[in-house]
Amino acid sequence: MNIENFDLNLLVCFDTLMRERNVSRAAEHLNISQPAMSNSLKRLRGLLDDPLLVRTTRGMEPTERALELEPLIRQSLSFAEAALSPTDQFDPKTSERVFRIQVSDYVEGTLIASLVQYLQEHAPHVTLDVLTLSDASFQDLEKGKVDLAINRFDDIPQSFYKRSVWKDSFSCVVNAQHALLANNTLEKYLESDHIWVSKTGIGVATGMSQENSHKRGWIDDALTELNCERKIRVFTRHYQIVPLLVNRTDLIATLPTRAARSYSSYSDLVIVEPPFTIKPIEINMVWSPLLHHSSAHQWIRRTLVELAKNDTSEE
Repeated sequence: MNIENFDLNLLVCFDTLMRERNVSRAAEHLNISQPAMSNSLKRLRGLLDDPLLVRTTRGMEPTERALELEPLIRQSLSFAEAALSPTDQFDPKTSERVFRIQVSDYVEGTLIASLVQYLQEHAPHVTLDVLTLSDASFQDLEKGKVDLAINRFDDIPQSFYKRSVWKDSFSCVVNAQHALLANNTLEKYLESDHIWVSKTGIGVATGMSQENSHKRGWIDDALTELNCERKIRVFTRHYQIVPLLVNRTDLIATLPTRAARSYSSYSDLVIVEPPFTIKPIEINMVWSPLLHHSSAHQWIRRTLVELAKNDTSEE
C-alpha cells in the first residue's frame, strides 16, 4: 500500500472504533455523523482487506488482524500527538491539574500518604483523585480518563506502557501472644487460623470459600506446592481491618511486607517471616500511550517511582 494515497484520518477512525467497539459511540467521540463513521469503516475494510470489526451477540468484536494493528496504530498516533503538542513544560508549583490514580487497597495504604505529603510541599495546587480497582476499567485507563494504575497485573493491553514500581516479599502479622512467635514452623502455621486479604487485580472480586482455593493467589499457591492448605476463617478485601482483627484474635495475616510494616503503630502486633517460601510480587505502574508524552504525566510518574524507592530504602 502506498502511504501517499492513504487517508491518515482513517487511522484516527480505526483507533476510536477499536476503543469504543461501537460505530455510533465512535462517531460521537470524533464529532462526526454515524454514516460518515460507517463509511470510514467500509474504506478501512477495503484498504486492509479485512472486516476488522464483526458484529456478534456480544456486540462488535475485533478480528485477529485488527488486534495486531491496534497497538501499532495507537503508538503511531501517540508519536504524532507528541510531535504536534505544545512544548509548554509542567510547573508543579503553579499547576492546578487533577491526577486520577487507580490503586489497590495495598498500594493506597503504602504509597499514597507519601505522595500526598510530597504534593503539599512541591505541588500545593495539584489535586489527587484516588480510585479503587472497581471504579474504572482498562478502557477508561486506555482512553486517558484515568492517569495511571498501580497494582500487580497479570495481563495488560499491548498498547499500555508499564514500569516496575517495587518488588515485595511476604510477612506474617500476629498478636504479641501468638504461639507462632515461640515456634515459627510450618506445622504451627497450618494449625492456626488465618485471614485472607484479596489479591490485587482490576475488577470486582467474586465470593470466596474454603473450596475455591484456586482463586486465592500467591500464599496459597506456595502452600499448594508443598501439598499443604491453611485454614482461612476470614476473607476480606481491605487491608485496614487486618490489624484490628489480628489484635483481638489468634488469627494470622500473611501479607506483602510493605503492608505489614504499615501497621507499625500497633504496639501489640508482631511481624515475623513466614515459615515457608513465597515468591515475591512485583508492583507495576501502567498508563495509556495517549498520556505518555505529557510533561505533567512524566512528572507524576517520576515522582511516584522516587517516592516508592525512598520508602524501600527506609525499610
